[in-house]
Amino acid sequence: MAGVIIDGQGRALLTQRRDNEHWEAPGGVLERDEDITTGLLREIHEETGLHVEPVTLTGVYKNMTRGIVALVFRCKVIGGQLTETDETRAFRWVTTDEVSSLASEAFAIRVLDAMHPDQPPAIRHHDGIHLLGSSKLHG
Repeated sequence: MAGVIIDGQGRALLTQRRDNEHWEAPGGVLERDEDITTGLLREIHEETGLHVEPVTLTGVYKNMTRGIVALVFRCKVIGGQLTETDETRAFRWVTTDEVSSLASEAFAIRVLDAMHPDQPPAIRHHDGIHLLGSSKLHG
């Protein structure tokens, strides 16, 4: 799961991972006994130092290669301060035009979907890098 944090100027926060240097929205895997919101808030805080509030579900994404389904939420900051962590080496607030130049297609689309508040949640699948099949299915 991931949280796309949107600032007051409509930009999204991308984090650069320490392990592979990829730019992505902050997020991770739920622990077995954790509910979705608690896990989302924990992962975002661990990776950014920010406290956020989920606003809405913006998409469901399946990595067909690894069999992983990710839920992505648009979030807003309610506290905390950006802090580098063991998992995150850098942060960048980006516009829609900048997302695709930093993130792979499969991760950029999650951010782009979340940056458009007027559309229903997207349902997409990818191979870990590229989108597969039809470009968008709303449901």
